[in-house]
Amino acid sequence: MDLNFTTIAIIVIVLILVILTLVYFFQDKLIFHPEKLPKDFKFRYENQDVDEYFLKINENVTLNGLHFKVENPKGVVLYLKGNTKSIKGWGKFAVDFTYHGWDVIMIDYRGFGKSVGKRSQKEMHKDVQRVYDEIKSRVPEKYIIVYGRSLGTGFATKLASLNNPRMLILVCPYYSILQNMKRYLPIGSLSFVVKYAMPTYKWLKYVKSPIKIIHGTSDRYVPFKNSLKLAQIQPNNTRLYPIINGGHRNIHNFESYHIALKEILNSRRSERIDKEKTSIGFERNKKKKPI
Repeated sequence: MDLNFTTIAIIVIVLILVILTLVYFFQDKLIFHPEKLPKDFKFRYENQDVDEYFLKINENVTLNGLHFKVENPKGVVLYLKGNTKSIKGWGKFAVDFTYHGWDVIMIDYRGFGKSVGKRSQKEMHKDVQRVYDEIKSRVPEKYIIVYGRSLGTGFATKLASLNNPRMLILVCPYYSILQNMKRYLPIGSLSFVVKYAMPTYKWLKYVKSPIKIIHGTSDRYVPFKNSLKLAQIQPNNTRLYPIINGGHRNIHNFESYHIALKEILNSRRSERIDKEKTSIGFERNKKKKPI
């Protein structure tokens, strides 16, 4: 029996409602892939001086973190990690900063590692701000770098928009999680059910610090075009470092990533140039057309 238009429309609507319901209730499992650690787990990293700490947010929320230390540090990098595992594995990336003379602070989000607490976008932003405030109470902001990778880029951008760190470094950032989800679920009303929209592009408008973006051109999870769009929001305050053939998970395996990071970490707070001493504003003479 042939289905009429009304029946087909009802079936489509029901399917969309089912999909939206599943997205709403299961998006935490889609976005976050935590690794739990026992309370007595001991962090160990070769050739690294590291302290473990706990930050009690309230009676039900405690964050676990690591402080990688160097002698006479240039400052502190607040490293906001991706959506998988725990700082047990992410901690190995601290060497990329301690090598250049920077201390590193890492945290596990709620429900990751030894951190406990119910997650929400709003509360996680508050957690990150609380950690930043703790750092700021000991270190002037001009010596604090906010670094975000993958999922952490949204938290890092919002944090930088509300504070004045030395700089903001984004690695493999998304324009917004909502937009990225629409690549797989092209449903117009998806925004009403997504609890972690993470509109990085909105927050980036308000960042006053220098913005550095590093992104692999072969990233399949968060396509490189995300960074191209983000770099256009504040073009005069942003430097984009494309890592040719770099992917989402292996970008740190490319020498060009480390060259970019070295340049960024050793750069001065202000990189403004004297336009009067450059070719900015020059116009090339147009060749006259032959008669």
